[in-house]
Amino acid sequence: MLWWCVLIAVLAGIAAAVGLLQQGGPGPFPVETVRGQVAEISGYGLYRYDTVFTAAGSQATDLVTLVAGLPLLLAATLGWWRGSTRAGLVLLGTLGYFLYVYAGYALGAIAYNELFLLYVVAFSAALYAFVLVFAAFFRQDPDRLFPPGTPRRGPAVLMFASTVVLVVVWGIPLVNAAVTGAAPEGLGPYSTEFTEALDLAVITPATVWAGVLILRRDRRGYLIAVSLLVLEILLAPLIIAQTVLQLRAGVTFTLGEIIGPIFGFVVLAVAAIAVLVAILRHVPAGAPRLERVTHSRDGGSR
Repeated sequence: MLWWCVLIAVLAGIAAAVGLLQQGGPGPFPVETVRGQVAEISGYGLYRYDTVFTAAGSQATDLVTLVAGLPLLLAATLGWWRGSTRAGLVLLGTLGYFLYVYAGYALGAIAYNELFLLYVVAFSAALYAFVLVFAAFFRQDPDRLFPPGTPRRGPAVLMFASTVVLVVVWGIPLVNAAVTGAAPEGLGPYSTEFTEALDLAVITPATVWAGVLILRRDRRGYLIAVSLLVLEILLAPLIIAQTVLQLRAGVTFTLGEIIGPIFGFVVLAVAAIAVLVAILRHVPAGAPRLERVTHSRDGGSR
């Protein structure tokens, strides 16, 4: 796991640095989409084939990854390697963030660029690292991992609130688009709404599942919740950075479009921090790392 996480850190560091530092290009230019709409393409840097809106948002993601994501990944990895259960749970959530980001980059949230293969490897590494860490905790006794007294109401309410936010923010506009037959607003030259699909197909059911399990006193719900909380925490600086860089790139927003998302995600992040701290306070400080399996010469394991 140490080397998996180091690999993710190296790949993400390279990708984020190139995304922020690579410059040059003809500048913004309009293109007509296959639906007959006009989209403004960035024309600059690594994201030169993306719209101005998406290119600025991707650079903001790279900035948050470098400033917050990578230090958190390295600190949590080191802490778990030294035997801290709490650090391992934070690592699980941090891997969820990297999985979320590089799944998007690899599967179509941005236009193809020269780092595509790097995105694919980072996506793969984050996916299997997340699965391994999740499985390592899932095999442990949940009553020992999350002992009696671990708060139930706050985590469950936050999970259900997250469900409502995702359905309102992504689901309603997509239903309207399906009813009217029009393309979703902001689709531009892209073929699909990857972020909306990921959030509605994976994140939304996970929040519901976590909330229901926690209310039923099934402590496996806490493990699912923790895997989502770090992502929710990092969404606040992500939304702020995206808004700032998009405004700087010339994207226009109304005052409500600026204040509403920032205020909403900051509140969500503060609540996620409070819930995560409340859960981790009840988690035992230390536990075994991933068990190593050694094989004897006759093919058996011990």
